[in-house]
Amino acid sequence: MPGRPTVTVRFSAAQIAARVDVMAGELAAKLPADTLVVSVLKGSFVFAADLIRALSRAGADWAMDFVTLSSYGTGTETSGRVRVLRDIIDDVREREVLLVDDILESGLTLSFARNLLLERGAKHVSICTLLDKPGKRKTKLEADFVGFQCGDEFLVGYGLDWAHRFRGLPYIGVVEKSS
Repeated sequence: MPGRPTVTVRFSAAQIAARVDVMAGELAAKLPADTLVVSVLKGSFVFAADLIRALSRAGADWAMDFVTLSSYGTGTETSGRVRVLRDIIDDVREREVLLVDDILESGLTLSFARNLLLERGAKHVSICTLLDKPGKRKTKLEADFVGFQCGDEFLVGYGLDWAHRFRGLPYIGVVEKSS
């Protein structure tokens, strides 16, 4: 396929699996038994599925819900405007919420989601991301639990996409754009 970018492995499937297990142990030890996991779709679906299974192995049997937010569309840069495309169903009032996303970059989407849950009465909202790009931050938001720090590289795989492609890769890779 002409013009198809090359993807170079940045974090292997084995590295991701090991880190998710460690994170689940940390989460199970620090958060209460009635924590509600809210996964930000679409990007976090692979990470959230692996994390919820790892949490179960760590002894945490937590409820899970989903929210679909958009600030990217099909581009590679945030638009700066966050929209709720699909809302959660569960009531968050007086609950501990673990907000799970694939990557924390600008912080705009996760700040929006965190504030929304707090406005709805969540007792506390912790943020868990597989990847953190602190160099791209446009807010003061920091994640409470982070899988991997990464630089300013365009990543795909393990749920991360480029124009809705490459989500199914079992690893996280760097897109090398061909000339």
